[in-house]
Amino acid sequence: MMSGFWTSEFFHNWRHNASAIAGSTLLVIFAVIVLAGPLLVAQDPYDVGSLNLLDSYKPPMWLDGGESAFPLGTDGQGRDVLASIFYGTRVSVLIGVSAMVLSCLIGTALGLLAGFYGGWLDSVIMRIADVQLSFPSMLIALFLMSAFGTGIDKVLIALTAVGWVVYARTVRGSTLSEVNKEYVQAARVAGLRDGKIIRRHILPNVLTPVIVVSTVQVGTFILIEASLSFLGVGVPITKPSLGLLIKNGFDVLFSGLWWNSVFPGLFIMALVFGINLVGDFLRDELNPRLK
Repeated sequence: MMSGFWTSEFFHNWRHNASAIAGSTLLVIFAVIVLAGPLLVAQDPYDVGSLNLLDSYKPPMWLDGGESAFPLGTDGQGRDVLASIFYGTRVSVLIGVSAMVLSCLIGTALGLLAGFYGGWLDSVIMRIADVQLSFPSMLIALFLMSAFGTGIDKVLIALTAVGWVVYARTVRGSTLSEVNKEYVQAARVAGLRDGKIIRRHILPNVLTPVIVVSTVQVGTFILIEASLSFLGVGVPITKPSLGLLIKNGFDVLFSGLWWNSVFPGLFIMALVFGINLVGDFLRDELNPRLK
């Protein structure tokens, strides 16, 4: 199977696509940070016993006053900015991927039901989706976080609430194009139950657009979570994400302590950029209309 992959058209196109290679490289780097981040830095930035206030606001090591022990400098508590970024990246990616999975499961299920059964069920689901799409996703998430309070679980609820719509509309459209095809009619004539038809025949054929949407949604969720945390209604300070690091750095940005905000911002930009590059490649490869 693996030998088939290395000789496949997909891998050939990937090897000859500079954007896809760049995006994949960035994602591999961030995967290493997420999986092995604590092993790559000497300090646990949220272990109070390892902090020293005398190390506060040290500049990056290439500036006057910088130290090699803190390559990207420190914050007001003496925390290593690089270590904080590695730990924050884990939280941001965890939230983005978890919210994507939850949104995908809920939205795909609703889209399949709406497209397969149609009628009043389709109308209800799609009208709810239309109403929600009439408001900016950030506004809905901000309202939900203001109502529920801060916390990773609350962020996941808010992101899932704004993310399921894209999956539902995408899957519904794909299901409508599949439900009247001959293989589905043949399955019905054979006496298969609706649930089995949906699982065995329709779902596999609507997964391609779901994969593309899921890739892009991870980056979208990371940015929304970062915005919520920047506004102070996202993750708690005990579980900081990249967005919260940017907020904390922004408070002292105009005091000349730019590294506390700029470096987390560059990391989140590179992360989302890599996700979008891979998402664009998958969209082009998995969409037969673009072939």
